[in-house]
Amino acid sequence: MAAHPSSKDNSANSLRKIWFDPNVRALVFQILVVIGVIGFFFYIISNALYNLEQRGITTGFGFMNQTAGFGIIQSLVEYDESHTFGRTFLVGLLNTILISVLGIIFATILGFIMGVARLSQNWLVSKVATVYIETLRNIPLLLQIFFWYFAVLRALPSPKQSLSIGEAVFLNVRGLYMPGPIMESGANIVVISFILAIIGSFVLAKWAKKRQMLTGQPFPIFSVSAAMIILVPTVVFFLMGSPIGLEYPALKGFNFRGGMVIIPELAALLVALTFYTAAFIAEIVRSGILAVSKGQSEAAESLGLTRTQALKLVIIPQAMRVIIPPLTSQYLNLTKNSSLATAIGYPDLVSVFMGTTLNQTGQAIEVIALTMAVYLTISIATSILMNIYNKKMALVER
Repeated sequence: MAAHPSSKDNSANSLRKIWFDPNVRALVFQILVVIGVIGFFFYIISNALYNLEQRGITTGFGFMNQTAGFGIIQSLVEYDESHTFGRTFLVGLLNTILISVLGIIFATILGFIMGVARLSQNWLVSKVATVYIETLRNIPLLLQIFFWYFAVLRALPSPKQSLSIGEAVFLNVRGLYMPGPIMESGANIVVISFILAIIGSFVLAKWAKKRQMLTGQPFPIFSVSAAMIILVPTVVFFLMGSPIGLEYPALKGFNFRGGMVIIPELAALLVALTFYTAAFIAEIVRSGILAVSKGQSEAAESLGLTRTQALKLVIIPQAMRVIIPPLTSQYLNLTKNSSLATAIGYPDLVSVFMGTTLNQTGQAIEVIALTMAVYLTISIATSILMNIYNKKMALVER
């Protein structure tokens, strides 16, 4: 009579079978890794808090309500020495967003121009674009920032010997001074009309594209949109009694007062970031255009399209599917590279908050954590927006 396996053997076989299941083993190892990571960070945080307590250093974000006591050369919101460290965080954040947004816009425009120019059939245009791209993308960004700041802008004359255009625009070592707007009652209506005109131009462009797809007839979208954006706010401006005026800068003492100023730190950083990033974007654009089948260009020529029309209507729309992913990386790099502003004293988040604020408060963990969180948030938001655009441009398969 055959012997039946014991229940102990059955349990061992079942456990062995479960353990050698790849899905179970993967789950177990993942759980162990998560526990290890949590334990590591728990040890690090506990150790840091213990050391801070031993040295009498308080933790928390209460310091954000303390008076800062130092000035900032550029602020997009009201700020002076009597404001709190929380206000300095906001000032640095807005300055970082300003330089990032402006840099992305200008670098994209210049990068697309240079990328297309490098493929130009004109020998001179192609070689100039090639020299620009190969030179600027191989020079360190920090060195370019120093060049524009110290070699170019710091060599400008003093305020009393300013370079001027009439009595309205003045350029000197302290910045570019221009007439600034004076907002009176009703000015907000003009601004709203301008924003609505821009939104209307986008709606019109979408309608014109749909109309062309259905009928094949093009619509002069550029001229109509330009007229809308210019005429609508102008009409509202005069109907509201000209509520927006201009304040001209004037030399008082050793410096100009009034108007609007672009400080040299902002100008040097913006030019360097734009030129440097545009060189990389140009190569991305060039590779995207070359990735499009040559048959597409030949088909466009056979339809009687000019080279400009072929680029605009056939080549670039298809190339964007190749361009967008690496273009997103360049946008992220530009945003992170803006932290080099601290080298020339531009008051971005790193300079104002992680620099001066950290030195005055000693709250290293909180300050660095907030700064890291800001850059992480900006990067994730940029990636999400570009991924949405990439999905919209992606080829739809049937």
